[in-house]
Amino acid sequence: MNGVLVADSIGRRFGDQRVLQAASLWLQPGRVTALLGRNGCGKTTLLRIITGFVRADHGQVFFRGERQERPALHRMAARGLFLIPERDLLGRGRALHDHWAATCARWTCDAGHAADIIERFALAPLFDRPQEHLSTGERRRAEFALALLRRPHCLLADEPFLGIAPRDAETLSRALRGLARAGTAVLVTGHEVELLLNVCDDVVWLTAGTTYVLGAPDDARSHHAFRRDYLGPAPAAVRRS
Repeated sequence: MNGVLVADSIGRRFGDQRVLQAASLWLQPGRVTALLGRNGCGKTTLLRIITGFVRADHGQVFFRGERQERPALHRMAARGLFLIPERDLLGRGRALHDHWAATCARWTCDAGHAADIIERFALAPLFDRPQEHLSTGERRRAEFALALLRRPHCLLADEPFLGIAPRDAETLSRALRGLARAGTAVLVTGHEVELLLNVCDDVVWLTAGTTYVLGAPDDARSHHAFRRDYLGPAPAAVRRS
């Protein structure tokens, strides 16, 4: 299967509710893909299936050309996948310095690369603080910094812009584009539509349990059903007097 990460025809039911019916993703190196859809449409469920936290009823997952018979995050992480979940990537009670030291030890990080990331994300004042003493924006900056430290082949970021200040959103947007320029395949979800459309290369719409590849952001903006059912009506044109 083509793509760094491929999820093919994923389906999942919880009791009587079918959340996913035929959801697919193809993540390409050097491109940012935005997965968009309403609350409860199954975006997080799809990510949890891809990373092995939930079993699919049907469908297949491939990572770096290998079929994942039973997807497991620790095995995929060892081959270059990094997941930033909506919450709780950083363990409670552990200082950021502990996470940083463990990552550097595990991935033998270059000292110059690490120092550049610390400066870029303004992490120095945060190193001695545990997760529960970080703001949402500070936590997200720390999580993205840990991702960049590992130089991942693939990054999955679930709701990274949720509840953060514009300045932090700008920092994360630059980080996403920088990862793509370095060849990483990136998937990002959320409801901050303009932020996501401005940062991504490709848009995938998840609705009624099925995914639709809409193409580039401008193609998504002009897609009739996507605009009608998700974006809402376009602003009325200003009439000339």
